[in-house]
Amino acid sequence: MVEDKIVLAYSGGLDTSVAIRWLKEKYSADIVTATVDVGQGGDMAAIERKAKATGAVKHYSIDAKNEFIENYVFPSVKANALYGGKYPLSTALGRPLIATKLVEVARREDASIVAHGCSGRGNDQVRFDVTIKTLAPDMKILAPIRDWNLARSEEIQYAKKHGIPVPVTVESPYSIDKSLWGRSIECGILEDPLMEPPEEAFEWTSSIEKAPPEPAVVSLEFVEGVPVAVDDERLEPVTLVSRLNEIAGRHGVGRIDHIEDRLVGIKSREIYECPAAAVILEAHKDLEKAVLTRLELAFKERVDAEWTFLVYAGLWMDPLREDLEGFIDMTQKRVNGKVKIKLNKGSLRVVGRASPDSLYDKGLASYNLEGTFDQRWSEGFIQVWGMPTRKARNVRTRMGRVSN
Repeated sequence: MVEDKIVLAYSGGLDTSVAIRWLKEKYSADIVTATVDVGQGGDMAAIERKAKATGAVKHYSIDAKNEFIENYVFPSVKANALYGGKYPLSTALGRPLIATKLVEVARREDASIVAHGCSGRGNDQVRFDVTIKTLAPDMKILAPIRDWNLARSEEIQYAKKHGIPVPVTVESPYSIDKSLWGRSIECGILEDPLMEPPEEAFEWTSSIEKAPPEPAVVSLEFVEGVPVAVDDERLEPVTLVSRLNEIAGRHGVGRIDHIEDRLVGIKSREIYECPAAAVILEAHKDLEKAVLTRLELAFKERVDAEWTFLVYAGLWMDPLREDLEGFIDMTQKRVNGKVKIKLNKGSLRVVGRASPDSLYDKGLASYNLEGTFDQRWSEGFIQVWGMPTRKARNVRTRMGRVSN
């Protein structure tokens, strides 16, 4: 079988480096690679050289860091997005953006086939495939690692056999994915959920033992639900997230270790480093509590959970996401103000907040006599509030249905 041209999403790691050679062998096609920079770091020029040395005929380097933060990360902040209560979607948020750029390159290259390096065990295959097929129903998708059905150790051996340089070994087989919003670490000893991750697995965060002895207090300012300043210094989105990654990471904040329910039905042990995400999400949620009503907060929790699942499940392109954002964005008009967070040896906690839109009224909340809340109002309120409960209890008692 001979194909003219295949556009491959290329990271420079094991899976995509092996995929270049595999695609060339199987399809006798020209391979065009595309690397989308969402803040994963690394030398983009070196990645391009490696792609071409491995067999690519052309390479695209696309700087999408600002687009990633403004159009994907900040909406997730507004939605307090934490899948399973812990994971801030650091990898999931980048996939629809990368897939979109992949389709754009394929259109530019007049290619009808796109490829990615996702395995058949993870969530990313769904995120890529659904996004690509939504944007380009006419394009064929290849997933060499999934189709090949090789174990990671076999991929490493294949790479060695064909002289493909890769940043992993059988002895240190970590699979790393990075973006400005977080770093994920998988494989190797981490697949045993009882084993504590070794320090060598971490890169962005200090251990508790090596974190500074003194705590630090960081002030974060929000405008309409979006962080705009750190310690009263206005920063561009990419700089702001990078700054918080450095500050919080130095204090050991942002390590996540949890059991995650993958979309394909597998329970997996996941390790993440997300310093900036941990700080921003904690501050944002606290500020919401000050400015939104109890009913708004309760309903928004349900909306946030649905938004988070859609993104995790690869359905960024589904109309429901934008529908949910209509409600979310309306609530965020009042999420303005500052939040102070204390960082100390792996922990973080909010220690203060202020907002011009705050519903907190010291006069109502104060226990002093000069407060504006008349305590005598409560007696009548309690009588009305408890009336349905008392009535139900009386009926059940009369019918002999009360057990305690």
